Amino acid sequence: MASNVSIVFAHGLWADGSCFSKVMGPLQAEGYECLASEHALDNLANDVANVRRNVARASNPVLLVGHSYGGTLITNAGIDERVRGLVYIAALGPDENETSQGQQNNYPKTPIFEHIEVAEDRIWLLKSGVPFFAGDLPEAEQALVWATAMPPVPDLFDQKVEGTAWRTKPSWAIVGTNDQTVQPQLERDSAKRMGAKTFELDSSHVPMLSQPKATLDIIREAAESL
Repeated sequence: MASNVSIVFAHGLWADGSCFSKVMGPLQAEGYECLASEHALDNLANDVANVRRNVARASNPVLLVGHSYGGTLITNAGIDERVRGLVYIAALGPDENETSQGQQNNYPKTPIFEHIEVAEDRIWLLKSGVPFFAGDLPEAEQALVWATAMPPVPDLFDQKVEGTAWRTKPSWAIVGTNDQTVQPQLERDSAKRMGAKTFELDSSHVPMLSQPKATLDIIREAAESL
C-alpha cells in the first residue's frame, strides 16, 4: 500500500546517498516514496537547493532525514511548506545565528580530525579515520564507507543560508552515544533546543548503517505521525 508521505534523505560529509541504503530499501518495500539528495559539498546554498529540488519532485508531503551535515541542510531546506517533519541522525542543526562550524566550536574536537588531509581544495578522510567515523561496521563495510567518501571544500562549514525549520516543524533526533565525529553532547543539546523527540543509540556516527533496524523504527514513527 502506498504511503501518503515521501521521505527525502540528505547525506553529510564523507558520504553519499548510499549511506541510507539499509533504511531506504525497507521503507520502499512498505510503500514509502524515498529520494536521496546528492551533494557536491562545495557550496552550502547549492547543497540546500539540491534538497529542495528533491522535495519538489516528491509526490507527497515530505519527511526530511538528515545525517551529520545533512542536518544543516534539512534545517535550511525544511522551511519549504511541503516539508512536514525532520529527522536528525547524529546531525548538526544550527540556529539562524550559527554556522555548522560555529555550532561545533562550542565542543571539544572529536578524534576524527586527526585523520584528515587537505589537498586539491578538499578535506579528505584518511583510511585511518574510518574507525572514528564508522568503527562499529565490519571491515568490508568500512572499506565501502571510505571508497564512497565525498570530500568537502575547507570552508563549507563556515557558509550560511537562511532558514531554521526546526523552529516550526516537528523533529526527531538520533544521538550516537559512541560518535567520534560529532560530539554526542552536541547532538543531545541540539535535539533539546529543537524540542525533538530524542533517541540514544549505542552507535558510531553512522547508526543508519550500524543499527538500521532501530534507525528505521524511528524514521517510520516520524513518518506515521505526520
